[in-house]
Amino acid sequence: MLTQALLVDDSRSVLNFLKRHIEAEGLVEATTFLDPVEALACARDRVFDLVLVDYEMPHMDGISFIRTFRTLPGCADIPIAMITSRQTDDIKMEALQAGATDFLPKQPQSVEMTVRLRNLIQLGAAVRKLNDRAAHLASEVAAATRKLGEREEEIILRLALAVEYRDNDTGEHTLRVARYSRVIAEQLGLPPRLCRDIYLAAPLHDVGKVGIPDHILLKPGRLTNEEMTVIRTHATIGEKILADSNCELIQLGAQIAAGHHERWDGAGYPNGLKADEIPVAARVVAVADVFDALTTRRPYKEPMPLEVALDYLVENQGRQFDPACVEAFLSRWEEVVEIAAGQPATPSQRSEAVLSPFIQGAIQGETGSRPNQDHTPEAAAAV
Repeated sequence: MLTQALLVDDSRSVLNFLKRHIEAEGLVEATTFLDPVEALACARDRVFDLVLVDYEMPHMDGISFIRTFRTLPGCADIPIAMITSRQTDDIKMEALQAGATDFLPKQPQSVEMTVRLRNLIQLGAAVRKLNDRAAHLASEVAAATRKLGEREEEIILRLALAVEYRDNDTGEHTLRVARYSRVIAEQLGLPPRLCRDIYLAAPLHDVGKVGIPDHILLKPGRLTNEEMTVIRTHATIGEKILADSNCELIQLGAQIAAGHHERWDGAGYPNGLKADEIPVAARVVAVADVFDALTTRRPYKEPMPLEVALDYLVENQGRQFDPACVEAFLSRWEEVVEIAAGQPATPSQRSEAVLSPFIQGAIQGETGSRPNQDHTPEAAAAV
Protein backbone atom coordinates (compact mmCIF):
# COMPACT_ATOMS: atom_id res chain seq x y z
CA MET A 1 0.00 0.00 0.00
CA LEU A 2 1.33 3.43 -0.95
CA THR A 3 2.10 5.97 1.75
CA GLN A 4 -0.52 8.72 1.59
CA ALA A 5 0.94 12.23 1.79
CA LEU A 6 -0.90 15.53 2.21
CA LEU A 7 0.92 18.52 0.67
CA VAL A 8 -0.21 22.07 1.50
CA ASP A 9 1.41 25.17 -0.04
CA ASP A 10 -0.01 28.33 -1.58
CA SER A 11 2.52 28.10 -4.44
CA ARG A 12 1.48 25.79 -7.26
CA SER A 13 5.05 25.50 -8.51
CA VAL A 14 6.23 24.39 -5.04
CA LEU A 15 3.39 21.89 -4.81
CA ASN A 16 4.24 20.43 -8.23
CA PHE A 17 7.91 20.14 -7.27
CA LEU A 18 7.08 18.47 -3.93
CA LYS A 19 4.65 16.08 -5.58
CA ARG A 20 7.20 14.99 -8.23
CA HIS A 21 9.94 14.71 -5.65
CA ILE A 22 7.95 12.72 -3.08
CA GLU A 23 6.40 10.35 -5.64
CA ALA A 24 9.66 9.75 -7.53
CA GLU A 25 10.40 6.33 -6.05
CA GLY A 26 6.82 5.07 -6.43
CA LEU A 27 6.26 4.60 -2.70
CA VAL A 28 4.06 7.63 -2.06
CA GLU A 29 0.79 8.99 -3.39
CA ALA A 30 0.46 12.73 -2.78
CA THR A 31 -2.68 14.84 -2.50
CA THR A 32 -2.09 18.58 -2.95
CA PHE A 33 -3.91 21.68 -1.74
CA LEU A 34 -3.29 25.38 -2.27
CA ASP A 35 -5.78 26.30 0.46
CA PRO A 36 -5.00 25.06 4.01
CA VAL A 37 -8.67 25.26 5.01
CA GLU A 38 -9.64 22.89 2.19
CA ALA A 39 -6.78 20.60 3.17
CA LEU A 40 -8.07 20.36 6.73
CA ALA A 41 -11.56 19.58 5.44
CA CYS A 42 -10.09 16.73 3.39
CA ALA A 43 -8.10 15.44 6.38
CA ARG A 44 -11.31 15.08 8.36
CA ASP A 45 -12.53 12.45 5.89
CA ARG A 46 -9.29 10.80 4.72
CA VAL A 47 -6.37 9.12 6.44
CA PHE A 48 -2.90 10.44 5.64
CA ASP A 49 0.43 8.98 6.68
CA LEU A 50 2.51 12.14 6.17
CA VAL A 51 1.88 15.90 5.98
CA LEU A 52 4.06 18.62 4.43
CA VAL A 53 2.83 22.15 5.04
CA ASP A 54 4.19 25.58 4.16
CA TYR A 55 4.72 28.13 6.92
CA GLU A 56 3.56 31.33 5.17
CA MET A 57 0.10 30.96 3.60
CA PRO A 58 -3.01 33.12 3.30
CA HIS A 59 -5.99 32.48 5.64
CA MET A 60 -3.89 30.27 7.95
CA ASP A 61 -0.18 29.90 8.59
CA GLY A 62 1.56 26.56 8.89
CA ILE A 63 1.70 26.59 12.68
CA SER A 64 -2.06 27.17 12.95
CA PHE A 65 -2.62 24.44 10.40
CA ILE A 66 -0.52 21.96 12.41
CA ARG A 67 -2.25 22.89 15.65
CA THR A 68 -5.69 22.32 14.10
CA PHE A 69 -4.62 19.15 12.28
CA ARG A 70 -3.44 17.58 15.53
CA THR A 71 -6.94 17.90 16.98
CA LEU A 72 -8.50 15.77 14.23
CA PRO A 73 -9.35 12.14 15.11
CA GLY A 74 -6.45 9.80 14.40
CA CYS A 75 -4.02 12.60 13.57
CA ALA A 76 -2.08 12.84 16.83
CA ASP A 77 0.90 10.73 15.68
CA ILE A 78 1.12 11.42 11.95
CA PRO A 79 4.50 12.91 10.96
CA ILE A 80 4.24 16.60 9.96
CA ALA A 81 7.03 18.59 8.38
CA MET A 82 6.82 22.36 8.03
CA ILE A 83 8.43 23.82 4.92
CA THR A 84 9.97 27.24 5.43
CA SER A 85 12.94 29.36 4.57
CA ARG A 86 12.55 31.20 7.88
CA GLN A 87 13.86 28.59 10.28
CA THR A 88 14.44 30.84 13.25
CA ASP A 89 14.55 29.38 16.72
CA ASP A 90 11.30 31.11 17.68
CA ILE A 91 9.44 29.68 14.67
CA LYS A 92 10.88 26.22 15.22
CA MET A 93 9.94 26.21 18.90
CA GLU A 94 6.39 27.39 18.19
CA ALA A 95 5.97 24.80 15.43
CA LEU A 96 7.29 21.99 17.64
CA GLN A 97 4.91 23.02 20.42
CA ALA A 98 2.05 22.96 17.90
CA GLY A 99 2.98 19.40 16.91
CA ALA A 100 5.51 19.58 14.08
CA THR A 101 7.77 16.56 13.65
CA ASP A 102 10.48 18.08 11.47
CA PHE A 103 11.36 21.01 9.18
CA LEU A 104 12.21 21.02 5.46
CA PRO A 105 14.27 23.80 3.89
CA LYS A 106 12.52 25.57 1.05
CA GLN A 107 15.37 24.96 -1.41
CA PRO A 108 14.74 22.94 -4.60
CA GLN A 109 17.18 20.07 -5.16
CA SER A 110 18.49 20.41 -1.61
CA VAL A 111 20.29 17.27 -0.44
CA GLU A 112 19.08 18.00 3.07
CA MET A 113 15.48 18.09 1.86
CA THR A 114 15.92 14.81 0.00
CA VAL A 115 17.33 13.03 3.04
CA ARG A 116 14.83 14.47 5.50
CA LEU A 117 11.96 13.71 3.15
CA ARG A 118 13.07 10.10 2.77
CA ASN A 119 13.24 9.77 6.55
CA LEU A 120 9.76 11.25 6.93
CA ILE A 121 8.34 8.85 4.35
CA GLN A 122 9.83 5.92 6.23
CA LEU A 123 8.54 7.30 9.52
CA GLY A 124 5.04 7.76 8.11
CA ALA A 125 4.99 4.17 6.81
CA ALA A 126 6.22 2.88 10.17
CA VAL A 127 3.57 4.83 12.10
CA ARG A 128 0.87 3.47 9.81
CA LYS A 129 2.07 -0.10 10.39
CA LEU A 130 2.08 0.47 14.13
CA ASN A 131 -1.43 1.93 14.00
CA ASP A 132 -2.66 -0.94 11.85
CA ARG A 133 -1.11 -3.42 14.27
CA ALA A 134 -2.65 -1.62 17.24
CA ALA A 135 -6.06 -1.65 15.55
CA HIS A 136 -5.69 -5.37 14.81
CA LEU A 137 -4.74 -6.12 18.41
CA ALA A 138 -7.62 -3.98 19.68
CA SER A 139 -9.98 -5.93 17.43
CA GLU A 140 -8.65 -9.23 18.74
CA VAL A 141 -8.98 -8.06 22.35
CA ALA A 142 -12.53 -6.89 21.67
CA ALA A 143 -13.41 -10.24 20.12
CA ALA A 144 -11.88 -12.15 23.04
CA THR A 145 -13.67 -9.91 25.53
CA ARG A 146 -16.93 -10.44 23.68
CA LYS A 147 -16.48 -14.21 23.79
CA LEU A 148 -15.73 -14.09 27.52
CA GLY A 149 -18.86 -12.01 28.03
CA GLU A 150 -20.93 -14.48 26.06
CA ARG A 151 -19.60 -17.37 28.16
CA GLU A 152 -20.35 -15.43 31.32
CA GLU A 153 -23.88 -14.71 30.13
CA GLU A 154 -24.43 -18.31 29.10
CA ILE A 155 -23.43 -19.58 32.54
CA ILE A 156 -25.82 -17.14 34.19
CA LEU A 157 -28.69 -18.06 31.92
CA ARG A 158 -28.17 -21.80 32.21
CA LEU A 159 -28.14 -21.45 36.01
CA ALA A 160 -31.42 -19.59 35.86
CA LEU A 161 -32.87 -22.18 33.49
CA ALA A 162 -31.87 -25.00 35.85
CA VAL A 163 -33.88 -23.33 38.61
CA GLU A 164 -36.88 -23.01 36.31
CA TYR A 165 -36.76 -26.71 35.41
CA ARG A 166 -36.63 -27.69 39.07
CA ASP A 167 -39.73 -25.59 39.54
CA ASN A 168 -41.49 -27.57 36.77
CA ASP A 169 -41.17 -24.75 34.25
CA THR A 170 -39.47 -24.95 30.85
CA GLY A 171 -37.98 -21.47 30.92
CA GLU A 172 -40.65 -19.32 29.28
CA HIS A 173 -41.18 -17.47 32.55
CA THR A 174 -37.46 -16.66 32.64
CA LEU A 175 -37.50 -15.34 29.09
CA ARG A 176 -40.61 -13.22 29.53
CA VAL A 177 -39.46 -11.68 32.82
CA ALA A 178 -36.16 -10.76 31.19
CA ARG A 179 -37.94 -9.09 28.26
CA TYR A 180 -40.47 -7.28 30.41
CA SER A 181 -37.62 -6.05 32.59
CA ARG A 182 -35.73 -4.68 29.64
CA VAL A 183 -38.80 -2.82 28.38
CA ILE A 184 -39.26 -1.18 31.79
CA ALA A 185 -35.57 -0.31 32.17
CA GLU A 186 -35.43 1.27 28.72
CA GLN A 187 -38.59 3.30 29.32
CA LEU A 188 -37.16 4.54 32.62
CA GLY A 189 -34.27 5.99 30.65
CA LEU A 190 -31.62 3.90 32.38
CA PRO A 191 -28.21 3.72 30.64
CA PRO A 192 -28.15 1.24 27.73
CA ARG A 193 -25.53 -0.95 29.41
CA LEU A 194 -27.64 -1.17 32.59
CA CYS A 195 -30.75 -2.03 30.54
CA ARG A 196 -28.82 -4.86 28.91
CA ASP A 197 -27.45 -6.07 32.23
CA ILE A 198 -30.89 -6.04 33.87
CA TYR A 199 -32.18 -8.07 30.92
CA LEU A 200 -29.41 -10.63 31.42
CA ALA A 201 -29.50 -10.73 35.23
CA ALA A 202 -33.29 -10.77 35.64
CA PRO A 203 -33.51 -14.55 35.10
CA LEU A 204 -31.57 -15.02 38.35
CA HIS A 205 -34.34 -13.52 40.45
CA ASP A 206 -35.55 -16.91 41.78
CA VAL A 207 -32.20 -18.72 41.90
CA GLY A 208 -32.62 -19.09 45.68
CA LYS A 209 -35.45 -21.55 45.13
CA VAL A 210 -32.84 -24.26 44.69
CA GLY A 211 -32.64 -24.21 48.49
CA ILE A 212 -36.37 -24.71 49.07
CA PRO A 213 -37.52 -28.30 49.83
CA ASP A 214 -39.55 -29.92 47.07
CA HIS A 215 -42.52 -30.66 49.32
CA ILE A 216 -42.94 -26.91 49.78
CA LEU A 217 -41.79 -25.62 46.40
CA LEU A 218 -43.98 -28.07 44.46
CA LYS A 219 -46.95 -28.17 46.80
CA PRO A 220 -50.11 -27.79 44.71
CA GLY A 221 -52.28 -26.36 47.47
CA ARG A 222 -52.21 -23.38 49.77
CA LEU A 223 -49.09 -23.05 51.88
CA THR A 224 -49.25 -22.90 55.64
CA ASN A 225 -47.78 -19.87 57.40
CA GLU A 226 -44.71 -21.93 58.31
CA GLU A 227 -44.26 -23.07 54.71
CA MET A 228 -44.68 -19.52 53.46
CA THR A 229 -41.93 -18.43 55.83
CA VAL A 230 -39.64 -21.09 54.39
CA ILE A 231 -40.33 -20.26 50.76
CA ARG A 232 -39.71 -16.59 51.39
CA THR A 233 -36.15 -17.45 52.35
CA HIS A 234 -35.42 -17.94 48.64
CA ALA A 235 -34.66 -14.24 48.38
CA THR A 236 -31.92 -14.42 51.00
CA ILE A 237 -30.65 -17.76 49.68
CA GLY A 238 -30.40 -16.29 46.19
CA GLU A 239 -28.43 -13.33 47.45
CA LYS A 240 -26.02 -15.63 49.30
CA ILE A 241 -25.52 -17.81 46.22
CA LEU A 242 -24.64 -14.80 44.08
CA ALA A 243 -22.87 -12.62 46.66
CA ASP A 244 -19.18 -11.62 46.53
CA SER A 245 -18.77 -12.30 42.83
CA ASN A 246 -16.28 -10.40 40.69
CA CYS A 247 -18.75 -10.58 37.80
CA GLU A 248 -20.83 -7.42 37.48
CA LEU A 249 -23.78 -9.36 36.06
CA ILE A 250 -23.82 -11.75 39.01
CA GLN A 251 -23.51 -8.80 41.41
CA LEU A 252 -26.59 -7.31 39.77
CA GLY A 253 -28.29 -10.70 39.96
CA ALA A 254 -27.63 -10.72 43.72
CA GLN A 255 -29.37 -7.35 44.06
CA ILE A 256 -32.33 -8.61 42.06
CA ALA A 257 -32.58 -11.92 43.95
CA ALA A 258 -32.48 -10.14 47.31
CA GLY A 259 -34.79 -7.28 46.43
CA HIS A 260 -37.46 -8.40 43.97
CA HIS A 261 -39.95 -9.11 46.81
CA GLU A 262 -39.32 -5.86 48.65
CA ARG A 263 -42.24 -3.44 48.45
CA TRP A 264 -42.33 0.25 47.70
CA ASP A 265 -44.16 0.85 51.00
CA GLY A 266 -41.60 -1.12 53.03
CA ALA A 267 -43.88 -4.09 53.79
CA GLY A 268 -41.95 -6.59 51.67
CA TYR A 269 -39.20 -9.07 52.47
CA PRO A 270 -36.50 -10.01 53.36
CA ASN A 271 -35.22 -6.65 54.64
CA GLY A 272 -38.27 -4.40 54.65
CA LEU A 273 -36.65 -1.88 52.31
CA LYS A 274 -38.83 0.89 50.95
CA ALA A 275 -38.90 3.22 47.96
CA ASP A 276 -35.46 4.17 46.66
CA GLU A 277 -33.76 1.97 49.26
CA ILE A 278 -34.65 -0.91 46.94
CA PRO A 279 -32.13 -1.22 44.05
CA VAL A 280 -33.67 -0.03 40.81
CA ALA A 281 -33.01 -3.37 39.10
CA ALA A 282 -34.99 -5.18 41.80
CA ARG A 283 -37.86 -2.68 41.48
CA VAL A 284 -37.95 -3.28 37.73
CA VAL A 285 -37.93 -7.07 38.02
CA ALA A 286 -40.61 -6.98 40.75
CA VAL A 287 -43.11 -5.54 38.27
CA ALA A 288 -42.08 -7.94 35.49
CA ASP A 289 -42.15 -11.01 37.75
CA VAL A 290 -45.56 -10.35 39.29
CA PHE A 291 -47.14 -9.50 35.95
CA ASP A 292 -45.92 -12.76 34.44
CA ALA A 293 -47.03 -14.76 37.49
CA LEU A 294 -50.52 -13.31 37.19
CA THR A 295 -50.84 -13.94 33.46
CA THR A 296 -49.33 -17.44 33.35
CA ARG A 297 -51.47 -20.55 32.96
CA ARG A 298 -51.37 -22.85 35.99
CA PRO A 299 -52.77 -26.36 36.50
CA TYR A 300 -55.58 -25.02 38.65
CA LYS A 301 -56.46 -21.81 36.80
CA GLU A 302 -56.59 -20.03 33.49
CA PRO A 303 -54.18 -17.13 33.04
CA MET A 304 -55.46 -13.77 34.21
CA PRO A 305 -56.28 -11.48 31.26
CA LEU A 306 -53.45 -9.06 30.55
CA GLU A 307 -55.60 -5.99 31.17
CA VAL A 308 -56.75 -7.33 34.55
CA ALA A 309 -53.17 -8.03 35.58
CA LEU A 310 -52.22 -4.52 34.49
CA ASP A 311 -55.04 -3.12 36.62
CA TYR A 312 -53.52 -4.98 39.59
CA LEU A 313 -50.16 -3.31 38.95
CA VAL A 314 -51.77 0.11 38.64
CA GLU A 315 -53.85 -0.35 41.79
CA ASN A 316 -50.72 -1.32 43.74
CA GLN A 317 -48.30 1.29 42.46
CA GLY A 318 -47.01 3.35 45.34
CA ARG A 319 -47.70 0.45 47.70
CA GLN A 320 -46.21 -2.73 46.30
CA PHE A 321 -44.53 -1.33 43.19
CA ASP A 322 -42.41 1.63 42.21
CA PRO A 323 -44.89 3.95 40.45
CA ALA A 324 -42.29 4.90 37.84
CA CYS A 325 -41.78 1.24 36.92
CA VAL A 326 -45.51 0.64 36.55
CA GLU A 327 -45.86 3.77 34.43
CA ALA A 328 -42.96 2.65 32.24
CA PHE A 329 -44.59 -0.75 31.82
CA LEU A 330 -47.91 0.83 30.86
CA SER A 331 -46.21 3.21 28.40
CA ARG A 332 -44.90 0.26 26.35
CA TRP A 333 -48.09 -1.79 26.50
CA GLU A 334 -48.08 -2.88 22.86
CA GLU A 335 -44.65 -4.43 23.34
CA VAL A 336 -45.79 -6.09 26.57
CA VAL A 337 -48.67 -7.72 24.70
CA GLU A 338 -46.27 -9.02 22.04
CA ILE A 339 -43.96 -10.48 24.69
CA ALA A 340 -46.88 -12.15 26.44
CA ALA A 341 -47.85 -13.70 23.11
CA GLY A 342 -44.34 -15.08 22.70
CA GLN A 343 -43.23 -12.60 20.04
CA PRO A 344 -40.12 -10.37 20.07
CA ALA A 345 -41.33 -6.96 21.13
CA THR A 346 -38.87 -4.53 19.58
CA PRO A 347 -36.24 -4.39 16.82
CA SER A 348 -33.51 -4.48 19.47
CA GLN A 349 -35.03 -7.59 21.03
CA ARG A 350 -35.51 -9.24 17.64
CA SER A 351 -31.74 -9.00 17.15
CA GLU A 352 -30.83 -10.28 20.59
CA ALA A 353 -28.41 -13.14 20.16
CA VAL A 354 -27.43 -13.80 23.75
CA LEU A 355 -30.42 -14.73 25.84
CA SER A 356 -32.68 -16.29 23.24
CA PRO A 357 -30.43 -19.07 21.85
CA PHE A 358 -29.68 -20.53 25.28
CA ILE A 359 -33.20 -20.39 26.62
CA GLN A 360 -35.31 -20.79 23.51
CA GLY A 361 -33.36 -23.90 22.58
CA ALA A 362 -34.53 -25.39 25.84
CA ILE A 363 -38.17 -24.32 25.73
CA GLN A 364 -39.17 -25.89 22.43
CA GLY A 365 -42.10 -28.24 22.57
CA GLU A 366 -44.80 -28.49 25.21
CA THR A 367 -44.88 -25.68 27.73
CA GLY A 368 -44.47 -26.78 31.32
CA SER A 369 -46.02 -25.14 34.34
CA ARG A 370 -45.54 -25.12 38.04
CA PRO A 371 -48.15 -24.96 40.75
CA ASN A 372 -48.56 -21.72 42.56
CA GLN A 373 -49.22 -21.70 46.24
CA ASP A 374 -52.44 -19.73 46.15
CA HIS A 375 -54.98 -18.49 43.64
CA THR A 376 -54.89 -14.78 44.47
CA PRO A 377 -52.82 -11.97 42.97
CA GLU A 378 -51.44 -11.26 46.42
CA ALA A 379 -50.14 -14.80 46.74
CA ALA A 380 -48.57 -14.72 43.30
CA ALA A 381 -46.80 -11.50 44.23
CA ALA A 382 -45.57 -12.88 47.52
CA VAL A 383 -43.48 -15.76 46.17
